[in-house]
Amino acid sequence: MKDKFYNYIVELQNKITSALEKIDGKASFHEDEWKRTEGGGGKTRVIQNGDVFEKGGVNISAVHGHLPKSMQNYFKVEDVDFFACGLSLVIHPKNPFVPTVHANWRYFEMYPSTPLRMTPSTSLTKSSPGASNEKSKKIIDQWFGGGQDLTPYYLFDEDAKHFHQVCKTACDKHDASFYQKYKKQCDDYFWNHHRNEARGVGGLFFDYLKANDERPIEDWYSFVTEIGDSFLDAYIPIVEKRKDMKFTQAQRDWQEIRRGRYVEFNLVHDKGTLFGLKTNGRIESILMSLPPHVQWRYDHNPDPNSPEEELIKVLQNPKDWTKA
Repeated sequence: MKDKFYNYIVELQNKITSALEKIDGKASFHEDEWKRTEGGGGKTRVIQNGDVFEKGGVNISAVHGHLPKSMQNYFKVEDVDFFACGLSLVIHPKNPFVPTVHANWRYFEMYPSTPLRMTPSTSLTKSSPGASNEKSKKIIDQWFGGGQDLTPYYLFDEDAKHFHQVCKTACDKHDASFYQKYKKQCDDYFWNHHRNEARGVGGLFFDYLKANDERPIEDWYSFVTEIGDSFLDAYIPIVEKRKDMKFTQAQRDWQEIRRGRYVEFNLVHDKGTLFGLKTNGRIESILMSLPPHVQWRYDHNPDPNSPEEELIKVLQNPKDWTKA
């Protein structure tokens, strides 16, 4: 399964970066291939200073080794080895009318701890790094996780409805209950508790999708890859519609202020950032999600009855966009 999913995210990274380069028309992705001392590595692709995208990253990684004590406590497990692979992306457009987007699809395995540690692979090939050293390892736990969510700076109802409808259509192919379940989990997860508001208008979030009596792990693979395949259909039409809209400096300032809330969530609450930092991940890849220009203004509040205030009201009270 880990090789199958790793091969999938390799192809998905290529597909997504090609589509984003095409719509930008100016900038292209720079790729860094990196290795992790403890085992595994990744490919970080970053686009900067484009006509459409101010900064963005589409990263894949496959890391393995001994699970650090801090993460053992987090997962409530004893001494174990692990393998984790996934694709993570964050795109920060230049135009404040184009929303920021985030997505992540990942797979995790745990094994009994062994004295012989896995060594880093020398390159990222069509099979997951370090896979040959794990063939004989007994899997004691495995699961999928991920999702995709939208963070607008100005609210266009039709954009939120489109994004959510694509998510729902993908979910409905597997189970009619999935959209509402994972939409709620997204609203709950991407909640800035210290601000009492959502990071954005949500989407999907799921974790610990494990084999059970109803669904083998292969079914979860099919579901997660269905969501991954839907990403470009959910996001690209919104970019095309908004990227050439005229904006003022005041609207740009608002975008940068709201980006500050995005940064706050990633550094205070995000589990992926925590996992990367606790497992000696590559710092540049972990913090790729941070936008290049951000503002934190003291006690800033939008004008009453303004488009900016309209956004805040929705962020404080998440909506069901497929029924809005």
